[in-house]
Amino acid sequence: MPFLITVAAVYAGICLLVFVFQPKLIFMPTRDIIGDPREIGCRFEDVTVKDASGESIHGWFVGHEAAKATVVFCHGNAGNISYRLETLQLLHGLGLAVLIFDYPGYGNSSGSPSEQGIDAAADAMWRYLVEQRRLAPEDIIIWGRSLGGAVAVGLAARHSPKALIVESTFTSIGDMAARLYPWLPVRILSRFSFDAASKVATLGFPKLFVHSREDDIVPFALGKRLFEAAAEPKQFVEIEGFHDGGFLESGEKYLTPVRAFLDSL
Repeated sequence: MPFLITVAAVYAGICLLVFVFQPKLIFMPTRDIIGDPREIGCRFEDVTVKDASGESIHGWFVGHEAAKATVVFCHGNAGNISYRLETLQLLHGLGLAVLIFDYPGYGNSSGSPSEQGIDAAADAMWRYLVEQRRLAPEDIIIWGRSLGGAVAVGLAARHSPKALIVESTFTSIGDMAARLYPWLPVRILSRFSFDAASKVATLGFPKLFVHSREDDIVPFALGKRLFEAAAEPKQFVEIEGFHDGGFLESGEKYLTPVRAFLDSL
């Protein structure tokens, strides 16, 4: 009995630690800005807007002289926008203008990260494009990668963009945690949802899902389940490589279907 009591106490302690320190397990922000779009030959504008709670949300608007559309890009859970210069270069090369922004607590955005705060930041950037830059919603594509894919799905569910592109994304935080920690009651402990699967089922505009079987962070099976949960019209593209660099490693296996999807719009 003493042994069982000790095991139970240790298990309870681990559960408590997971509950308390959950934000640090999910959000890994970096404050330092390590570069800007000038390093990839792109002109840009600094953008700072207030979200619904009054936090200052910072981003970059990278224009394009012959933009086919404008992208709101939602990045992953680590770093900040200055770590996404290769993505900005790729999107610019596809003929797109891009608004990329940092979540609360990331880069030059104030506050600290939370699910509600990230959603509010995304909404503030959407309003910036529609109200200040006078862009029509049907000219805006919402694009997200990793955790940013779940953010993008939520943003798309609250607004009506031209299309949605989701890369290397899970169905929900609960599903991800259950894969990582099958020995913990993670669905009970979870303080976050990021339930992309339930939201994507309601979206009737064109959607493109991208995932690699070699993804070492978000299981391919979860990306496929997210696609299967989505309403039509939708497409799925399988790429190669690991989670953080698959879109670059795959080359034309990634670029060709993405171009085709953009052209179809």
